[in-house]
Amino acid sequence: MKFFTFFILLVISINLHAEEKKIEDRYTLNNIKGSILIESADGKVKYQHNVNNKESFIPASTFKIPNTLIILEEGLIKDQFEVIKWDGKERKYAPWNKDQTLKSAFQYSCVWCYQRYAKRVGDKKYHTYLRKFDYGNHLTGSDVARFWLDGELRISVKEQINFLRKVHAEELPIQKEHIKTLKGIMLSEDHINHKIWSKTGWSGKDGWYVGYLVTDNQTWFFANHIEINKNSDLEFRKKLTMEALKILNVIQ
Repeated sequence: MKFFTFFILLVISINLHAEEKKIEDRYTLNNIKGSILIESADGKVKYQHNVNNKESFIPASTFKIPNTLIILEEGLIKDQFEVIKWDGKERKYAPWNKDQTLKSAFQYSCVWCYQRYAKRVGDKKYHTYLRKFDYGNHLTGSDVARFWLDGELRISVKEQINFLRKVHAEELPIQKEHIKTLKGIMLSEDHINHKIWSKTGWSGKDGWYVGYLVTDNQTWFFANHIEINKNSDLEFRKKLTMEALKILNVIQ
C-alpha cells in the first residue's frame, strides 16, 4: 500500500514538473523574465514558474482592486455607474480624456480617477485598510496619489493570490455590497465554459495580470508578474497567463 501511494505521488510529481517545464518554455521562447503562480480553490494544486515568495513588486494598477473597495467603503462614490467628471486635461491615453464611471475607470486603468479619490482617502486611512486587508507590505510613501505606482507599496505573486481569495470569498472587512460591485467591474471574460475576473497592471518594469476564473464549478487563482523592457512586452502579461491555463487544461 505504501509503495502504491509512493508511486501515485511520483507520477503526480513527474506530471507537475512536465507541465511547469512547458510553462517555463513559453517565457523563454518569448524572451520574458517573470513569475507566475496558479492555485486551485482548495490550495492543494499549485503550478508555478520562477516564484520567490520573498520577492515583491510595485502593484501598479492591480491596486485598483483593493482601492475600489476602499473608495466605495469610504462613501466617495456610490456605485459603478456614478459619473466621475473629467478634469479637462489632455492625457496620452485617449480613453482617459472624458467623463468616467467607476466601471470604466477600472477597466481603462484611469490613473487620474483613482488619484482624485486617493487624495480624499488620505494616507492614514490607507495604512489602516492595508493592515486590515493584509495587503502586501502595508506601506505607502510620500505621495498618497502615487504610492501604488512608484511609492513604497510592494506585493508578491503569492500575496496577490492571498488577497484575491478574500475578494472571491467576500471575507474582507468591507460591506458585501461593495465587494459585489467590485466583482461586477472585475468580470473581464464571460464565456460558456468559463468566466474570468481580472486586472492588469503596469508601472515602469513591473507588469501584472492577476485574477481568478471559474470553470466547471472549479475556481482557480492566478498572478503573473513580468518584467517590462519594451511596450511590446505588455501583451505577455495576459498572453502567457492564458497559455499557462491552457497547458494545464484549466481552459480549452
